[in-house]
Amino acid sequence: MTKITMIDYGASNIRSAQKAFEHIGAEVHLTKDPDVVRRASKLVLPGVGAFGSGMAGLRQHNLPEAIHESVKRGVPFLGICVGMQLMFSEGHEMGVHRGLDLLPGKVVRFPEKLQIVNGKRLLVNKADELTISHSQLTPNHLKVPHMGWNQLEPAWGNPLLDGVQTGDYAYFVHSYYCDPAEATAILAWTDYGIPFASVVAKDNIYGLQFHPEKSQSIGLTILKNFVEQIH
Repeated sequence: MTKITMIDYGASNIRSAQKAFEHIGAEVHLTKDPDVVRRASKLVLPGVGAFGSGMAGLRQHNLPEAIHESVKRGVPFLGICVGMQLMFSEGHEMGVHRGLDLLPGKVVRFPEKLQIVNGKRLLVNKADELTISHSQLTPNHLKVPHMGWNQLEPAWGNPLLDGVQTGDYAYFVHSYYCDPAEATAILAWTDYGIPFASVVAKDNIYGLQFHPEKSQSIGLTILKNFVEQIH
C-alpha cells in the first residue's frame, strides 16, 4: 500500500481529499510536523480558501522549508486547488503574497469582463470593441468564480494524465488561476474566457487546479496515477 503524507495546515477540504486517496487504496498520513514532511515518500498539499491564509498556515508550522527539502531530494509532490496555487512564486489575492516558489509564476484573478462571442469565449476590453461589433456580443457573461464542470485539454504526455482524453471534464471552484512563467510547466489547459493552466508538472512537482475528489472517475484516475505511476 502506497503511503501518502498529506500536509495538514488548516485546509477545509483535507478530509475529502484524504478519503479520495484512501478510496483508491493509498494509506494517508495527515501531518503538521515538518520532520514528518522531510521523511515523506510522497507529499500532497490540498487546499481550499485564500492564497495568503494558506501560506500563513504553512509558515505557522514551519512547513515551507521542509517542503523544499523533500522536493529537492526528489519526493513526488502534488498540489490540489489552492495547494497548486501555493506552489507558485506569488499570489495576488487580497494583496501580493509570497508563495512556495516551487514553480516560477504568479496566481492572478480572472478578468471580470469575460464573455462568450459567437460560441467562443473571449475577453472583451476596449481594444476588442474596436474589432468586435455589438451584434456579435451575447449576454452570456462568464461569472467569477469559475465554478462547475469544465474540460481538460492535455498539452503533452505525462503518466499523471494516463487515461485522460481531451474533452474530459473536471470540477472547478476558483476565482484565481495560475500563470506559469514557463510554458513547458503546463500539462493541461482549460478554457474559461481565457485559456489557463489546469494541470502543471515539472520534474517531481505536480499540480491540479480542479478538485479531483469531486471530479468522479477522471479525478480518481489522476489520483491513482499519482499513487501508482509517479515515482
